Amino acid sequence: MKIHKEGRRILFVTLLILLALNLLVFNFNKGADLVNRLFAGATVIVFLLILQFFRSPFRHLFTHEDLLLAPADGKVVVIENVFEPEYFNDERKQISIFMSPINVHVTRNPISGMVKYFKYHPGNYLVAWHPKSSTQNERTTVVVESDSGPLVLFRQIAGAMARRIVWYVNEGDEVTQGEEFGFIKFGSRVDVFVPMDTEIKVELGQKVKGGATVICQLKVK
Repeated sequence: MKIHKEGRRILFVTLLILLALNLLVFNFNKGADLVNRLFAGATVIVFLLILQFFRSPFRHLFTHEDLLLAPADGKVVVIENVFEPEYFNDERKQISIFMSPINVHVTRNPISGMVKYFKYHPGNYLVAWHPKSSTQNERTTVVVESDSGPLVLFRQIAGAMARRIVWYVNEGDEVTQGEEFGFIKFGSRVDVFVPMDTEIKVELGQKVKGGATVICQLKVK
């Protein structure tokens, strides 16, 4: 287990603030040992909660041309046929994974290939499970031409708590299945759009692990 690079500065600043608050409380409440201990305990819990959010566990990754891996840890909240208007302008199968604040928030490439399209969209901060969050929230859209041929679109979506999306890919990049393509801070969602003939390997409500759980199998011609 290691701490993700996106959290190191936040954790350092948080630690300094909490230490300063403890010094102030202890200074103004001299003799109130119980109050001071309770406050110190509460700040330790706050720090540990933030610390666990930025954990980055080691994953045994594997690659396969026609299998898509979950792009993030979380729960499958959507499996449905939808019209995808941003890039494909046709019907696709959508799989959505909701990431709660206690999930690992690293986002990973679901498949290997070349990035054909990338775009960042500023937007709102609706709760991540809201149907309109996919098109109205702050988000990124990535389209990868997989090594097996089919195009796969995946989208980072900020939620009500997430206020910053980080990405590490650009158009023209070669990406490897399971490697990090970004990070979303404090609660979010990832959508995946695949061709209609794709075989879905997960169910609604199923918990998945990024870079480890197979979510679907592409049909290779």
